Amino acid sequence: MSKNEREALKAIYRLAGDEGAHTGAVADRMGVAPATVTTTVKRLADRALVDHTPYKGVALTDLGRQAAIGAIRRHRIVERFLADMLGYAWNEADRLAIAFEHDLPQEVEDRIYLALDRPDSCPHGFPIPAKATAEMPQMPPLYALEPGDIAVVAVPGSIDPEIIEFLDTLGLRPGVTVEVKEKHPFDGPMVLRVDGKERTLGSTVANQVYVRKSA
Repeated sequence: MSKNEREALKAIYRLAGDEGAHTGAVADRMGVAPATVTTTVKRLADRALVDHTPYKGVALTDLGRQAAIGAIRRHRIVERFLADMLGYAWNEADRLAIAFEHDLPQEVEDRIYLALDRPDSCPHGFPIPAKATAEMPQMPPLYALEPGDIAVVAVPGSIDPEIIEFLDTLGLRPGVTVEVKEKHPFDGPMVLRVDGKERTLGSTVANQVYVRKSA
């Protein structure tokens, strides 16, 4: 599978999951021309990985969903390698992983995963899905939590660097456990306990951070 095909599958999955997405949105997500996406989608449709309805959008088939999650798994394993073995910061690993992840043979991906001692999350805090699965753990936004909820933070690589710096001042980094103490109504701020300290976060930023809820 080519780089563009893998990136398109990841983009479709991240944009809309099972519901599908317009090719223009996929192009924006990938940072390529719409014509490039149209050509890539046609190849994916020929391989039964997507269903494409002109002027409506493109949706993953069951086979395509598994391939998309497999591509995301590879990306997150490579990110973990860059962070753990080569010392790159978590917010650098995302950008660098794309540069060479598509050229890895499957056996190399598998060996990297074993060498890293089977990690369960990427440096951003997102789960590494099981191999050959069509399921991905749900990751709601931080703002979806309610008072009393406890969760582990995940921060996307696409988030604004200034927001990352702001989150860092609050102690909200990938892998940190937070507890919701208060949540004000009508899109009001939420109060979190982070590393023993209470921190206040507005809804706009809290909706850009994701979490894995604890039992």
